[in-house]
Amino acid sequence: MKTLLFCAALLCSGAVLADELADADALFAKKAYPEALQKYTKLANAGNVMAQQHLGEMYFYGEAGKVDMDKAAEWFGKAAAKGNTVAIASLDLMKQRQARRADLDYWMSKYDGSDLRTPEYRCPAPRFPAMSKVNEDIDRYSDKMKDWQACHNRFVKHLNESMPLSKRIPDDIAKLLTEEEMKRATAHLAEVGERISEDTQVSGKMVVADFTAWRTATEAYVSEHNDMVKNAPPPDPKEK
Repeated sequence: MKTLLFCAALLCSGAVLADELADADALFAKKAYPEALQKYTKLANAGNVMAQQHLGEMYFYGEAGKVDMDKAAEWFGKAAAKGNTVAIASLDLMKQRQARRADLDYWMSKYDGSDLRTPEYRCPAPRFPAMSKVNEDIDRYSDKMKDWQACHNRFVKHLNESMPLSKRIPDDIAKLLTEEEMKRATAHLAEVGERISEDTQVSGKMVVADFTAWRTATEAYVSEHNDMVKNAPPPDPKEK
């Protein structure tokens, strides 16, 4: 009889733990994180492997109040020791994150968009003199402007097609970023994209302004020169 009673107690205890785990899961689903954390912690300390896994996840993603990778690794380790496949995979993910830390930081804070300016899209701004007086110079500077404008338009198209820049995050890096880290990376890349777009517009306007000033002065000179030639008196036959 004592043995039967003991077995019944174990079954009862298991049912209670299952109910508490279900309660914790329900609280987590409702995003009642403090309450879920409390229940998961109680169950995890009692040795419940699923609670240990969930607790590790809460510390990993910051749902426990803040991101705490040490505690995440601790709880994943306990669950993994009992064969929990999710915890085992999570520990492997954490090892990959540690190995790729520099790459993660690069996309969250250090990417500057320099890779967008491949040789095809490098468009040095042409320099124009105050004016040109001979046809060879006029043609040469006009061709320089056409070449720059074609390059500039190619880059603008390339830049637009590259937006949002978050698309440039490699898949093997994106899968290692937490949700919060992805938000940081997306915000940083959006800022970089805006800065590049603004710089491109400003530099483009400066080139157009320089070209317009050169063309206006050159056209004025050509017009004045043509008028002088047109209105010049015919040569005196006696001077021949």
